[in-house]
Amino acid sequence: MISVTEMKLEDSYRIRDIDRSETIELIYKCLDGEIQEVKLPHECPNWEEEHYQEIIERYEFELSNGGTAYGAYDGDKLIGFGVLAHKFRGKDQRQLQLDLMYVSRNYRRQGIGSRIFHELNQVAIEKGAAQLYISATETESAVKFYTSRGSALTSDLDEELYRKEPNDIHMTIEL
Repeated sequence: MISVTEMKLEDSYRIRDIDRSETIELIYKCLDGEIQEVKLPHECPNWEEEHYQEIIERYEFELSNGGTAYGAYDGDKLIGFGVLAHKFRGKDQRQLQLDLMYVSRNYRRQGIGSRIFHELNQVAIEKGAAQLYISATETESAVKFYTSRGSALTSDLDEELYRKEPNDIHMTIEL
């Protein structure tokens, strides 16, 4: 049975359990405020060590500064996780960023991402956020995941996040 629970700072090493590899058929680009499909079939490999380090550092930074993480476990193996960043954003400072969200390849499309997303939404509401800001990887699976849950392109780009991830699809969702 899959369990979803809040993660702690010291759980960061578990991120190495995640298999983020994926077969990608198309990606999305945002041009003139519209999402456009681009056929780009390729295999996205699992992370290399430097990427694991980057993700772990982001996780640890957010949790050390008041962010929240939820993980999905199959027994004691981490099979998915998401991180709600600590910093309020947006013109009225009522947005929190969904910073990281991954589900291992063999566990996708089983509702695990939805469960993690739901928990993080609840935490964001408890913290006083009115919206989530999502800088989604441009893959079909990521964009469709978020749009199917009510996220839409934002007209109010967060410049800091856009500079970090200009190819991502920047969206918000009302909480």
